Amino acid sequence: MSEPASKPFSISKRLVWEAYQKVAANKGAAGVDGQSIAEFEQDLKSNLYKLWNRMSSGSYFPPPVRAVEIPKKGGTRVLGVPTVADRIAQTVVCMVMEPTVEPIFHDDSYGYRPGRSALQAIAVTRRRCWKDDWVIDMDIKAFFDTIDHDLLMRAVARHTGLAWVLLYVQRWLVAPLQHPDGSSTRRDRGSPQGSAISPLLANLFMHYAFDAWMTRTYPGVTFERYCDDVVVHCRSQTQAELVRDAVASRLADCGLELHPVKTRIVYCKDANRSSSDEHEQFTFLGYTFRPRLARNAKDGGFFVSFAPAVSRDAVVRIRRTIRGWRLHRRSDLTFAEIVEHINIHVAGWVAYYGRFHKSALYAAFHGLNVYLVRWAMRKYKTLKRRPQRARACLRRIYNRSPGMFAHWRFGVRPS
Repeated sequence: MSEPASKPFSISKRLVWEAYQKVAANKGAAGVDGQSIAEFEQDLKSNLYKLWNRMSSGSYFPPPVRAVEIPKKGGTRVLGVPTVADRIAQTVVCMVMEPTVEPIFHDDSYGYRPGRSALQAIAVTRRRCWKDDWVIDMDIKAFFDTIDHDLLMRAVARHTGLAWVLLYVQRWLVAPLQHPDGSSTRRDRGSPQGSAISPLLANLFMHYAFDAWMTRTYPGVTFERYCDDVVVHCRSQTQAELVRDAVASRLADCGLELHPVKTRIVYCKDANRSSSDEHEQFTFLGYTFRPRLARNAKDGGFFVSFAPAVSRDAVVRIRRTIRGWRLHRRSDLTFAEIVEHINIHVAGWVAYYGRFHKSALYAAFHGLNVYLVRWAMRKYKTLKRRPQRARACLRRIYNRSPGMFAHWRFGVRPS
């Protein structure tokens, strides 16, 4: 369908429709207007037309972004939740920009990119830790809150000549953040996590602030970056200190700060590297890399390898989540519903955290069989106050169907 020639900006209606489909598939919470995706879809044709019309005419102004505090270790992280319509508008721009910026991104940039994943980054990090003795575990202080708007807009302008893309990216960057108490904060820097366009903009900023600079300045030094999480590999402690200081200076020139305490130089100690250092482990994307006992595939013997496994913090979060289900009190659920509820979560944890040194993940699931026994005693009168009989019942189910529960398939069997 051809668009009216009178519109200042040529934006395809099909592009808006495809952006809506992506947003609907990703689901997500409501923004400041309280409108859910289901409510947006009640008058879908009209809502999409209004959005297209405003974007095409240059009159689209993004509403404030709803601030949501997410607990994290040592404090909270503020996520920004745009409205459904605003997520669609941002996705339109992402779909236009992505084909132009993807080809220039570094091969070792893994975050929020098509065909790349955190597990790929972990695998490459593991291999390079075996090769190089030292690692810089980088921590950029408040990255999403401190991105320089002028530098970012220069980077965007370098990859598009579309005036409407530049216009709306600029408006999104300065859209206020609305807090739960109704107050709002105007922004002159940063890009709130949680928006559809933020990952692409963050990658573009870090490409020029770090990736391209590292390639020019230290072409022999390898790294893995997942958005603002970065690991740099060095041959010696001296090289690691030199590179760390140079990176800190470079990031400062770009308006960013390398955290002076959380950024660490780590020694990759293993059977062939027997020296010691203050820091001999680091955590990257939920995996902790440290010296671990490993089995030799050739002769079956054991040796010490510097390898990744699920981090202690991740195990604690998983166990806390499982406790929060209070399965032993959910006698209203059928056995089939219990199976479905457990599997939908556990399968995801296993797929991610069980990829490397999977035995470290067993501790996260040991309590599940205990909860199942307690659930059975509460659910069935014949098992009430008879834990031994309930455990025997669970074992019989396992013997008949060992793949029924995801944690059973993973290796955490009922005792």
